[in-house]
Order: sequence, then C-alpha cells, then structure tokens
Amino acid sequence: MKVFVLANRQQEKELQTTGILEKKNIIVKKDFPANGEYKNYDAFLILRHFSDDINFAIFENKPVIINEVVQSLKELKLPQNFHRINGWPGFLQRETWEIVSYDPQKIKPVLDEFNRKTIYLKDEAGFVSARVISMIINEAFYALGEGVSTKEEIDLAMKSGTNYPYGPFEWTEKIGPENILNLLEKLSQKEERYLPARALKNLC
Repeated sequence: MKVFVLANRQQEKELQTTGILEKKNIIVKKDFPANGEYKNYDAFLILRHFSDDINFAIFENKPVIINEVVQSLKELKLPQNFHRINGWPGFLQRETWEIVSYDPQKIKPVLDEFNRKTIYLKDEAGFVSARVISMIINEAFYALGEGVSTKEEIDLAMKSGTNYPYGPFEWTEKIGPENILNLLEKLSQKEERYLPARALKNLC
C-alpha cells in the first residue's frame, strides 16, 4: 500500500520521530500531487489545512484521512471515504491516534501502515484528548486572569502535581492558542463550561 502524506515541516518532523517515515511506501510532500499522480497512491493523509473546495472525485473513493479537530465529518459534508484524525502539534508523536471514521474496517489497513495504536471515537468536535487539554488550558487562563499565579508557577504546579509532560501554558504554545480558542468556542455553543477565558482571547 502506497500512502501520500501532505504535511508541513513541523508535522513531518513529528512523524520522523515515530519512525514512520523510514517506510518507503509512505511518501511525504508539502504540496498536493499533480492530478495525474493521484492514481499512484492507495490512500491519503492530509495533515495540512483541509479546504472544502477540493474536488473529492480526484481521490477516486480511496481512503482519505484529514487533520480536523473542530468540525465533524457530517458538518463538512464529506464522502464516506473520508476520516478525521487529531493532528494538532504534538499529537502525531503519540503512541495512540484518535480517529473518526464512517467505516473503521476500511481504514484499518491504512492506519496499520503508521504503526500507531488507534481509538475510534464519535464524530464530535475535539475528540477526547484535545477537548480535555483545551479545558485544562482554559482553566489555567482563568486562573491567570484572576491573578491566582503566574504562567510559570501554574505550569510547574501542573507538571509536579499531575505528572503531565507539559504545563497548560506550555501546551498552549505547542498547540497554538488559535487552535485552542477555536475548539473552545465550538464546544461552548452547546456547553457554557467551555466558554473561553478572556486572557486566552486576548492572546489571540
């Protein structure tokens, strides 16, 4: 199976740390292949921003995995051969990838090529990890805005007390505050507990 991966430099570096890119059948590029080249690949992993103006027919019903944390497949009105992954910065290096799929059995052979454990989730915003981490980050920004402590002290307290690899503000820098804010705003449309902190909004 030959898999085309569309990734930026940072995403490529993350995949490199997993050993995935040592496999010759996984081809990483920074731009889409020319129209005639699509037929040379069996599946596609699109980690860069996915645009809905892409002609879906070019994929010829082959499996396509997109990096989309906020919007669901249903909202994007994507065909059945499309699947979602949480590809936020830092998440591609994880041992387990979170996947949303209409047909897990169909996508399994593709995911097996990446040597990652997988967990299949409902087609909802935030998957699980991104939702939890965004909530932790948001609470940290509320605490910062209320003058409870400094960023450095909050990061240290969270790492020391919970054994997290990063503190909430370190996570924010790694993931990108805009990604966090976009997800929180989406989630807060249904649940007020996700309302973004003013300090986070000010950062964006």
